[in-house]
Amino acid sequence: MRQLWTSFRTRLIVGAAIWIIAGLTVSGVLLSELFRAHVTQQFDDELHGHAAELAALIDIGPDGKLSLHRRLSDPRFLPKDSGFYWRVEAAGGQAITSPSLAGRDLPLPDPLPAPGVERHVFVEGPSGQLRLVERSVANPHGPPLRLGIGVDQRLLDEVLGRFNWTLFLSLTIVASGLIGAAMLQVWFGLRPLTRMRHALSAVRMGKASRLPEDLPSEVRPLAIDLNALLEGNLEMLRRARTQAGNLAHALKTPLAVLTDEAGRLRAVGQNETADVIELQCERMRRQIDYQLARARAVALKRSPGVAADVRSSLDPIVAALSRLYSRRDVVFSVTYQDQPIVALDAQDLSEIVGNVLDNAGKWARSRTEVLVRRRGDFAEIVVDDDGPGLPPEAYEHVFGLGERLDERTPGHGLGLSIVRDLVELYEGSVALYLAPLGGLRVIMTFPSITE
Repeated sequence: MRQLWTSFRTRLIVGAAIWIIAGLTVSGVLLSELFRAHVTQQFDDELHGHAAELAALIDIGPDGKLSLHRRLSDPRFLPKDSGFYWRVEAAGGQAITSPSLAGRDLPLPDPLPAPGVERHVFVEGPSGQLRLVERSVANPHGPPLRLGIGVDQRLLDEVLGRFNWTLFLSLTIVASGLIGAAMLQVWFGLRPLTRMRHALSAVRMGKASRLPEDLPSEVRPLAIDLNALLEGNLEMLRRARTQAGNLAHALKTPLAVLTDEAGRLRAVGQNETADVIELQCERMRRQIDYQLARARAVALKRSPGVAADVRSSLDPIVAALSRLYSRRDVVFSVTYQDQPIVALDAQDLSEIVGNVLDNAGKWARSRTEVLVRRRGDFAEIVVDDDGPGLPPEAYEHVFGLGERLDERTPGHGLGLSIVRDLVELYEGSVALYLAPLGGLRVIMTFPSITE
């Protein structure tokens, strides 16, 4: 739920939906009440008209007998239980009623209204509560007559119910339309942010070097500032790489001179002195290579745009090593279960994979197999060979700087130490196991980048 409310889109849509629903609910209640008042008034006005017509139609005979000149003009007072009823009664108890009552009584409440005054009351009618208009009618032959005319409350409630249901459906459709329009408006309004997110993803994956600046005025300053930050960071990386290259050149040139001097000393018979100089030069070269590789990886770590396609880096290395070790009939094969993009510099990835595959090729008897797969948010490169392998107690030992278990194989013992440090600097891991082929299995795990 907390993650849901961290979304601008969710907040805007939910906020708009709340206001739309609240506004339409209040509007619906007001409209319903206004319609109720209007329909009730219309019913009452209609009853007043019927009461006036009924009063005009009453005929009192010389003997005091009540009758009507004719029926009421509204035919709804004729069918039984139609919901429209009337009753006229004299002081002596004589009364006449509408055909719809079918001889049943319609009680009129006491007291008798004053002459010229109409009273609205609710009484229990033949088919439920009755909304009644009661009035007194002058009687030239005696006391005033009492007249009552009414309509079932259910008829009014049915009209109101139909209106309220229609109103509810209408407002529901309007609310759905407005919420849909709000969602469309939010989607359209936030498109520049979505575009910027995709652009940042492209920069992070190394597909672009800067963000587009043709954005709305509210977002353009942010894109400009981010581009300035990216350019400053890239410039800093370029300077760091240049300085590292200059340092390497400055150190390796004197080392080459010293190595050459060691060769001269060996030529004149000073083998012991030459051995000491060559040993120290080799140690210095190892440290220079190691520290430069580490410094470059530290500079590139978490830098935007640092990404590498595993297949693009791996295929050229496999092709080169296949040619190199073909004279020993060592076959390299690669299986891609996935083709991930990892958060590494392409040069560092090539150096890592190249060191591991070169080591596998040196020790393999005939086969070296590579498997590339994805495990959650990480990519794995699994390298197996059919060589002699290593005892488990030696797994950690081979990662030491300058450590070699067999001096008969060519190399200077720097590869696996660089591999582990580079992988861990990029928040990955490397581990050794017994390979199914009988040799050594190396599993390298790297953070992958998903679009």
